[in-house]
This record gives sequence, structure tokens and C-alpha cells, in this order.
Amino acid sequence: MLRALSYAGERRWTPPRDNGAVAKNPAARNRRRGRGASGPETVGAPVDGGLAELVPDRERSRAWTLLIDGAPQSHVDLADPAHLAFAYQRRLGHFADLVAPGGRPLRVVHLGGGAFTLARYVAATRPRSTQQIVELDARLVELVRAELPLDPGARIRVRSTDARAGLAKVPDDWADLVITDVFDGARTPAHLTSAEFLADVRRVLRAGGGYAANLADGPPLAHLRSQIATAATVFPELALAADPAVLRGRRFGNAVLLASDRELPVAELTRRVAGDPHPGRVEHGRSLTDFTGGAAPVSDANAKPSPAPPAGTFD
Repeated sequence: MLRALSYAGERRWTPPRDNGAVAKNPAARNRRRGRGASGPETVGAPVDGGLAELVPDRERSRAWTLLIDGAPQSHVDLADPAHLAFAYQRRLGHFADLVAPGGRPLRVVHLGGGAFTLARYVAATRPRSTQQIVELDARLVELVRAELPLDPGARIRVRSTDARAGLAKVPDDWADLVITDVFDGARTPAHLTSAEFLADVRRVLRAGGGYAANLADGPPLAHLRSQIATAATVFPELALAADPAVLRGRRFGNAVLLASDRELPVAELTRRVAGDPHPGRVEHGRSLTDFTGGAAPVSDANAKPSPAPPAGTFD
């Protein structure tokens, strides 16, 4: 399964557990302990990548967190789809806000679906946007559609196929924004880390469009550095937004790589990221080059998955 994943430091809590067996029939969903008799309960269902759970948010009445095999993946508030709970999703949302003038509809490709959080965000903040979601796990798509339905008026199409195969079907110069948030288990698949993959992303983007990728790495940050070096072979403008502890190599976590063929809105992005509930830092220009440290770009011939998170990352 290819899926988005958030790591320790994004939103930490212990999800409800169940010692009973989960029904093996995908249609037989297992409703379990959630907020109590008067509130929503956790919804569990087997999907291609493991056990998916939708856990009710105790602080927001129509909000849910999606977990796969116990790992927090995304958060959705049906009453307020513009609310982004995870730090990395907020950084992606900031870029979606800034990639074009406010209020202008966008054409967006989402590689990795999760609970459709960013697609809902764009639909809420930029009405009349046209979006495509590519998510390989058809059973996860079925679960999310059933339990967290999309606004029927939103122009969102969901395709159940591999991310790179789905991208190949998008016309040239179609998208204003491409977002990659794809994991196989807890690792970015190798074929989504190469310069050839990013060349296809650039093919799909309109002139002046933006690319954003949720990456995950830990010390010594070799994967993150190589991804920046790879993006630099395709895009002239880059920036990186992350928690300072991740950038210093002190812990495993998320970093959002941003790229474009035009100047990025670095000043405003820096202000927004620094003002988040979990403040982050934005690297750009010389500081990003120094951070990359001469890492070599990745091609299809030598691509590898991102590193597995260390034990205890999701505890």
C-alpha cells in the first residue's frame, strides 16, 4: 500500500486499542471503543496496507484521525476542513495558500490519498478547484469515502492506482500544484525518489506551478539531503520546511520539500511556519545548499526507499 504517514512530534497520543480479532471481511467494519456511548466510536477496517482505524477527536465533534497499524496518518475535521492538525500538513497547506493568488481555483494532483485531508483543505479554501487524488489502496479509499464522505460539490476525482502510474496519465502543463505524500508501510517507495519521477512532476506542472513533498528521515539525514540534491536537478527554486530538531538531525521526523520554476514565497512561508503551534524553520538558498552538503542526486537506477523509522517512533 502507498500511503501518507506522520511521525513523532506531529501529534502524539496513544490511540485506543482492542484485544479482539478484526473481521477479515473488508465490508465488515469493527466499531470499537471511542468517545463513549453518546459519541462516535473508533471505526476499524482491514485495508491493503494493514488495519485502518478512524479515531474520533475528543476535542472536535466531527473530527477524526486516520491510523494505519497504529501509526497516525492524517486528521480530518468534517465540520472545518480548513483545520489542519498535523504540523507537516499545515506546512503543505501554507504552500497551497501561497502557490497562487488567494481565492483563485487551482488544479491539484495529490499523490497519496490518506483521508483526503489536503484535497478537502484546497476545496474549502479555493472553491471551484479541480483535484485528482491517486491512492493505490482501494479498500482505504472505500473506507474513507464511506465514513468521511467528500463534499459532493467538490471537484475531486480519486483514482486507485500507483502514484507514478497515475501521474503519467496527467496531461502536460495541467496542474498548478502537485503534492506527494506517499509511503509504503512507513517508507517512501524508491520509484518516487528519483530525478526521473520529478521530471514527470515538472511535465505535469504549469509554468509557475509548485511541487511539495512530505519526506521523512532521521540522523544522519542522508535521504533528505539526497532528495534535495535530486530536486535541484529538475527545479531551479527549492525550499525546505521542518521542525528545527529534525533539521539538526536530533530525531526522526517530517520535512516538507518545496520546488518551483519560479521564485518561491519564502518570506511569507517562513513567517507562517514560524507562527504555527509547532513552530518550524524554512531553509532556502545558500543555507539549503549548505544543508545538502554535496549529496548526490538519485536516479531510477540507484533509487532506494526512505529509511524505516526507528523503534518507538509512533509510541
